[in-house]
Amino acid sequence: MEYGWMSHALGWIIGIMTVAATLGAAGALFSMGRTAYRKD
Repeated sequence: MEYGWMSHALGWIIGIMTVAATLGAAGALFSMGRTAYRKD
């Protein structure tokens, strides 16, 4: 495995982690907003 493959894999890992973090933050905000609205 040469250096190019390693940097490519690293870019993919960073990209996937960024997407996962964004989705996780959006999901947390969404669920928090829903529980705040549903105060009965």
